[in-house]
Amino acid sequence: MTSKRSEVQVRPGVEADLEALTDIYNHYVRETPITFDTAVFTPEERRPWLLSHPEDGPHRLMVATDGDTQEILGYATSSPYRAKPAYRTSVEVTVYLAPDAGRRGIGTLLYKALFEALADEDLHRAYAGIAQPNEASTRLHARFGFRHLGTYREVGRKFGRYWDVAWYEKEL
Repeated sequence: MTSKRSEVQVRPGVEADLEALTDIYNHYVRETPITFDTAVFTPEERRPWLLSHPEDGPHRLMVATDGDTQEILGYATSSPYRAKPAYRTSVEVTVYLAPDAGRRGIGTLLYKALFEALADEDLHRAYAGIAQPNEASTRLHARFGFRHLGTYREVGRKFGRYWDVAWYEKEL
């Protein structure tokens, strides 16, 4: 007997997703150097982040769900690269997966949907910062045509040590 994996669906994120998205993010806050946040968030604290990613425009939130259970498996975002007006045509992108959702192609599905959604927006570049080491994220970004720009050495301190962040760029 073989087990059948359910289909993964990708859709825009909605406010009802807030608790599950916060849980996923908090896993990375508590357990990994992938984010440099060091204190977990409540869903209410994350609400402004979610609301800053509407269903249209350059700043999006795409959510992957299990087709059978509707469990949230991960998410991808495009966010402002920097606050100054001249950066308006650049975005920073990221993917976060539920701890047990890796190695299933979900990150690829999320980025495919995100970049399709951004195709008609007035955007010129996407940037991604990847705390090192993170081979899975590096491979995902290479798959989508990102190129390595450089590495900030020991730019963040978490868990009592310093971490490098490699920066990647993609033309949009």
